[in-house]
Amino acid sequence: MKLKIVILFFLISFKSFGQKQVEVFFDFNKDFPNQTSILEINEWIANNKNSEIIKLLGYCDSVDTKNYNKKLAERRIENVHVLLEKSGLKFSKDLEKVAFGKEFKQSKIQAENRKVTIFYKEPLVIPVESELTKKIKESKVGEHITLPNIYFFNNSARIVPKSDPTLIDLRCAMEENPKLKIEIQGHICCQTKGDVADVSTARARAIYSYLLRNKIDRKRMTFKGFANTRPIHPIPEKTPQEEDENRRVEILIVEK
Repeated sequence: MKLKIVILFFLISFKSFGQKQVEVFFDFNKDFPNQTSILEINEWIANNKNSEIIKLLGYCDSVDTKNYNKKLAERRIENVHVLLEKSGLKFSKDLEKVAFGKEFKQSKIQAENRKVTIFYKEPLVIPVESELTKKIKESKVGEHITLPNIYFFNNSARIVPKSDPTLIDLRCAMEENPKLKIEIQGHICCQTKGDVADVSTARARAIYSYLLRNKIDRKRMTFKGFANTRPIHPIPEKTPQEEDENRRVEILIVEK
Protein backbone atom coordinates (compact mmCIF):
# COMPACT_ATOMS: atom_id res chain seq x y z
CA MET A 1 0.00 0.00 0.00
CA LYS A 2 1.60 3.21 -1.09
CA LEU A 3 2.02 6.25 1.09
CA LYS A 4 -0.43 8.91 -0.01
CA ILE A 5 0.53 12.57 -0.03
CA VAL A 6 -1.98 15.33 -0.62
CA ILE A 7 -0.93 18.95 -1.05
CA LEU A 8 -3.21 21.82 -0.17
CA PHE A 9 -2.21 25.41 -0.82
CA PHE A 10 -3.45 28.61 0.75
CA LEU A 11 -2.17 32.17 1.10
CA ILE A 12 -1.04 33.85 4.30
CA SER A 13 0.13 37.48 4.27
CA PHE A 14 0.50 37.37 0.50
CA LYS A 15 3.15 34.65 0.74
CA SER A 16 2.73 31.11 -0.54
CA PHE A 17 2.56 28.64 2.30
CA GLY A 18 2.01 24.90 1.89
CA GLN A 19 0.07 22.67 4.28
CA LYS A 20 0.54 19.01 3.48
CA GLN A 21 -0.55 15.65 4.75
CA VAL A 22 0.79 12.13 4.70
CA GLU A 23 -1.01 8.90 5.64
CA VAL A 24 0.30 5.95 7.66
CA PHE A 25 -1.52 2.60 7.41
CA PHE A 26 -2.10 -0.27 9.86
CA ASP A 27 -2.99 -3.94 9.63
CA PHE A 28 -6.30 -5.19 11.03
CA ASN A 29 -6.70 -4.55 14.78
CA LYS A 30 -3.08 -3.36 15.10
CA ASP A 31 -2.00 -0.09 16.68
CA PHE A 32 1.49 0.13 15.14
CA PRO A 33 2.03 0.95 11.43
CA ASN A 34 2.45 -2.00 9.10
CA GLN A 35 5.87 -2.84 7.67
CA THR A 36 5.26 -1.18 4.32
CA SER A 37 4.20 2.06 5.96
CA ILE A 38 7.14 1.96 8.37
CA LEU A 39 9.56 1.88 5.44
CA GLU A 40 7.74 4.67 3.65
CA ILE A 41 7.29 6.90 6.70
CA ASN A 42 11.00 6.55 7.51
CA GLU A 43 11.82 7.72 4.00
CA TRP A 44 9.38 10.60 4.40
CA ILE A 45 10.95 11.59 7.74
CA ALA A 46 14.43 11.59 6.18
CA ASN A 47 13.22 14.08 3.56
CA ASN A 48 11.19 16.28 5.93
CA LYS A 49 13.43 16.84 8.95
CA ASN A 50 12.48 20.53 9.19
CA SER A 51 8.73 20.05 8.94
CA GLU A 52 6.38 20.85 11.82
CA ILE A 53 3.57 18.45 12.73
CA ILE A 54 0.31 20.32 13.32
CA LYS A 55 -2.39 17.62 13.44
CA LEU A 56 -2.78 13.84 13.83
CA LEU A 57 -6.07 12.17 12.88
CA GLY A 58 -6.66 8.49 13.65
CA TYR A 59 -9.10 6.13 11.91
CA CYS A 60 -10.26 2.50 11.99
CA ASP A 61 -12.20 0.20 9.70
CA SER A 62 -15.90 -0.58 10.30
CA VAL A 63 -15.31 -3.81 12.21
CA ASP A 64 -16.18 -3.84 15.96
CA THR A 65 -17.91 -1.14 18.03
CA LYS A 66 -17.58 2.61 17.78
CA ASN A 67 -15.98 2.91 21.25
CA TYR A 68 -13.48 0.09 20.65
CA ASN A 69 -12.47 1.59 17.34
CA LYS A 70 -12.06 5.05 18.83
CA LYS A 71 -9.71 3.72 21.51
CA LEU A 72 -7.77 1.81 18.84
CA ALA A 73 -7.53 4.99 16.76
CA GLU A 74 -6.23 6.85 19.82
CA ARG A 75 -3.49 4.24 20.33
CA ARG A 76 -2.55 4.50 16.67
CA ILE A 77 -2.22 8.27 17.01
CA GLU A 78 -0.03 7.94 20.11
CA ASN A 79 2.27 5.40 18.48
CA VAL A 80 2.72 7.60 15.41
CA HIS A 81 3.33 10.58 17.68
CA VAL A 82 6.09 8.69 19.52
CA LEU A 83 7.61 7.51 16.22
CA LEU A 84 7.75 11.06 14.88
CA GLU A 85 9.03 12.45 18.16
CA LYS A 86 11.87 9.91 18.35
CA SER A 87 12.82 10.88 14.80
CA GLY A 88 13.39 14.46 15.95
CA LEU A 89 10.48 16.12 14.17
CA LYS A 90 8.98 19.28 15.64
CA PHE A 91 5.40 19.59 16.82
CA SER A 92 3.17 22.63 16.88
CA LYS A 93 2.41 23.97 20.36
CA ASP A 94 -1.24 23.72 19.26
CA LEU A 95 -0.92 20.12 18.05
CA GLU A 96 -4.38 18.67 17.43
CA LYS A 97 -5.07 14.95 17.90
CA VAL A 98 -8.48 13.55 16.97
CA ALA A 99 -9.54 9.89 16.96
CA PHE A 100 -12.55 8.63 14.99
CA GLY A 101 -14.46 5.44 15.73
CA LYS A 102 -16.83 5.09 12.80
CA GLU A 103 -18.06 8.64 12.37
CA PHE A 104 -16.25 9.46 9.12
CA LYS A 105 -16.72 8.74 5.44
CA GLN A 106 -15.20 5.32 5.01
CA SER A 107 -13.63 3.81 1.93
CA LYS A 108 -15.15 0.61 0.57
CA ILE A 109 -11.64 -0.83 0.84
CA GLN A 110 -11.28 -1.53 4.57
CA ALA A 111 -7.48 -1.37 4.52
CA GLU A 112 -7.65 2.29 3.46
CA ASN A 113 -9.61 3.16 6.61
CA ARG A 114 -6.98 1.82 9.04
CA LYS A 115 -4.72 4.85 9.13
CA VAL A 116 -3.34 7.95 10.81
CA THR A 117 -3.22 11.13 8.78
CA ILE A 118 -0.31 13.43 9.62
CA PHE A 119 -0.81 17.10 8.79
CA TYR A 120 2.40 19.10 8.63
CA LYS A 121 3.84 22.33 7.34
CA GLU A 122 7.20 22.93 5.76
CA PRO A 123 9.40 25.86 6.79
CA LEU A 124 8.59 29.00 4.86
CA VAL A 125 11.35 29.67 2.35
CA ILE A 126 11.82 33.39 1.79
CA PRO A 127 13.54 33.95 -1.55
CA VAL A 128 16.80 35.83 -1.38
CA GLU A 129 16.73 38.96 -3.49
CA SER A 130 19.60 39.07 -5.98
CA GLU A 131 21.87 42.08 -6.24
CA LEU A 132 20.60 42.75 -9.76
CA THR A 133 16.96 42.67 -8.65
CA LYS A 134 17.78 44.98 -5.76
CA LYS A 135 19.61 47.44 -8.02
CA ILE A 136 16.72 47.52 -10.49
CA LYS A 137 14.20 48.04 -7.68
CA GLU A 138 16.21 50.92 -6.22
CA SER A 139 17.15 52.47 -9.57
CA LYS A 140 15.98 55.79 -10.95
CA VAL A 141 14.94 56.74 -14.47
CA GLY A 142 18.04 57.46 -16.58
CA GLU A 143 20.30 55.13 -14.61
CA HIS A 144 22.45 52.48 -16.30
CA ILE A 145 22.80 49.02 -14.71
CA THR A 146 25.34 46.50 -15.96
CA LEU A 147 24.02 42.94 -16.24
CA PRO A 148 26.57 40.85 -14.29
CA ASN A 149 27.89 37.52 -15.53
CA ILE A 150 26.42 37.73 -19.02
CA TYR A 151 28.65 35.73 -21.36
CA PHE A 152 28.63 35.12 -25.10
CA PHE A 153 30.51 32.72 -27.33
CA ASN A 154 33.52 34.34 -28.96
CA ASN A 155 32.64 37.12 -31.40
CA SER A 156 28.96 36.08 -31.50
CA ALA A 157 25.58 36.82 -29.94
CA ARG A 158 25.05 33.25 -28.68
CA ILE A 159 24.54 33.41 -24.92
CA VAL A 160 26.59 30.97 -22.84
CA PRO A 161 24.35 28.80 -20.58
CA LYS A 162 26.06 29.98 -17.37
CA SER A 163 24.44 33.37 -18.00
CA ASP A 164 21.01 31.90 -17.16
CA PRO A 165 20.84 33.08 -13.51
CA THR A 166 21.24 36.71 -14.58
CA LEU A 167 18.69 36.34 -17.36
CA ILE A 168 16.21 34.86 -14.90
CA ASP A 169 16.84 37.72 -12.44
CA LEU A 170 16.20 40.26 -15.19
CA ARG A 171 13.03 38.50 -16.31
CA CYS A 172 11.74 38.34 -12.73
CA ALA A 173 12.46 42.04 -12.23
CA MET A 174 10.45 42.83 -15.37
CA GLU A 175 7.59 40.62 -14.16
CA GLU A 176 7.57 42.09 -10.65
CA ASN A 177 7.69 45.68 -11.90
CA PRO A 178 5.06 45.91 -14.67
CA LYS A 179 5.66 49.65 -15.20
CA LEU A 180 9.39 49.17 -15.78
CA LYS A 181 10.62 50.00 -19.28
CA ILE A 182 14.23 49.50 -20.34
CA GLU A 183 16.66 49.93 -23.19
CA ILE A 184 19.11 47.05 -23.53
CA GLN A 185 22.52 48.33 -24.55
CA GLY A 186 25.38 46.27 -25.96
CA HIS A 187 29.08 47.17 -25.85
CA ILE A 188 32.27 45.54 -27.11
CA CYS A 189 35.90 45.61 -26.17
CA CYS A 190 39.28 45.47 -27.84
CA GLN A 191 38.41 46.68 -31.36
CA THR A 192 39.85 50.09 -32.18
CA LYS A 193 38.22 50.22 -35.63
CA GLY A 194 34.67 49.88 -34.42
CA ASP A 195 32.15 47.04 -34.41
CA VAL A 196 32.52 45.73 -37.97
CA ALA A 197 30.03 42.85 -37.50
CA ASP A 198 27.72 44.90 -35.24
CA VAL A 199 28.14 42.34 -32.48
CA SER A 200 27.12 44.82 -29.78
CA THR A 201 23.66 45.25 -31.34
CA ALA A 202 23.27 41.51 -31.87
CA ARG A 203 24.09 40.83 -28.22
CA ALA A 204 21.62 43.44 -27.00
CA ARG A 205 19.01 41.90 -29.32
CA ALA A 206 19.75 38.44 -27.84
CA ILE A 207 18.77 39.68 -24.37
CA TYR A 208 15.70 41.37 -25.83
CA SER A 209 14.70 38.15 -27.60
CA TYR A 210 15.10 36.13 -24.41
CA LEU A 211 12.72 38.44 -22.56
CA LEU A 212 10.30 38.42 -25.48
CA ARG A 213 10.25 34.60 -25.51
CA ASN A 214 9.39 34.75 -21.82
CA LYS A 215 6.33 36.89 -22.44
CA ILE A 216 7.72 40.33 -21.53
CA ASP A 217 5.79 42.90 -23.58
CA ARG A 218 7.89 44.25 -26.46
CA LYS A 219 6.47 47.72 -25.75
CA ARG A 220 8.49 47.75 -22.54
CA MET A 221 11.85 47.12 -24.23
CA THR A 222 14.15 48.44 -26.89
CA PHE A 223 17.73 47.46 -27.72
CA LYS A 224 20.74 49.25 -29.14
CA GLY A 225 24.42 48.56 -29.82
CA PHE A 226 27.09 51.12 -29.00
CA ALA A 227 30.08 49.25 -30.43
CA ASN A 228 33.24 50.60 -28.74
CA THR A 229 31.98 54.17 -28.34
CA ARG A 230 31.34 54.00 -24.57
CA PRO A 231 34.22 52.06 -23.03
CA ILE A 232 34.73 52.05 -19.28
CA HIS A 233 38.48 51.69 -19.88
CA PRO A 234 40.53 53.10 -22.79
CA ILE A 235 40.93 50.79 -25.80
CA PRO A 236 43.16 48.83 -26.20
CA GLU A 237 42.61 47.55 -22.68
CA LYS A 238 45.56 46.76 -20.44
CA THR A 239 44.18 43.65 -18.71
CA PRO A 240 41.65 40.87 -19.32
CA GLN A 241 39.53 42.37 -16.53
CA GLU A 242 39.36 45.69 -18.37
CA GLU A 243 38.31 43.80 -21.52
CA ASP A 244 35.53 42.05 -19.57
CA GLU A 245 34.30 45.34 -18.15
CA ASN A 246 34.20 46.95 -21.59
CA ARG A 247 32.55 43.87 -23.13
CA ARG A 248 29.22 44.24 -21.38
CA VAL A 249 25.46 44.52 -21.67
CA GLU A 250 23.66 47.20 -19.71
CA ILE A 251 20.09 48.25 -19.24
CA LEU A 252 18.99 51.86 -19.22
CA ILE A 253 16.00 52.55 -16.96
CA VAL A 254 13.58 54.37 -19.26
CA GLU A 255 10.43 54.38 -17.14
CA LYS A 256 9.27 53.06 -13.77
